[in-house]
Amino acid sequence: MPARKPAKPTTKAKPTAVSAPKTKPSDPAVIERLYAVIRGRRGADPEKSYVARLYAKGRVKIAQKVGEEGVETALAAVAGNRKELVGESADLLFMLMVLWSECGVKPADVFAELARREGRSGIDEKKSRADVRVTARGTKR
Repeated sequence: MPARKPAKPTTKAKPTAVSAPKTKPSDPAVIERLYAVIRGRRGADPEKSYVARLYAKGRVKIAQKVGEEGVETALAAVAGNRKELVGESADLLFMLMVLWSECGVKPADVFAELARREGRSGIDEKKSRADVRVTARGTKR
């Protein structure tokens, strides 16, 4: 009688943050999942994690990266390069989430603010906060 091969396990290993399952391209939950991965990089080895390296460099460096990605996104839009605009937009959102995490802001906080503004005139919204400007040093003018 030939020896039987051991049965393959029937349960799949839980995906790690690095190998999170792919979803539909239009699934907004990807923001929450990616944010969780970003938060999980706090305290990770900066030699092995780009996000950990950013955390180690501090808030100013992270904010600088957000600014750089914002400029690159705008330039891609001006150039009319849709593919580049999509890629740069993804980079910008990623860096923005790193900054949110550094500052203790959750995607749900931003979503709540967007919901609060929904249906309100952009002109009225801008007027309501015209006198509150914050400088790079965090002071109001």
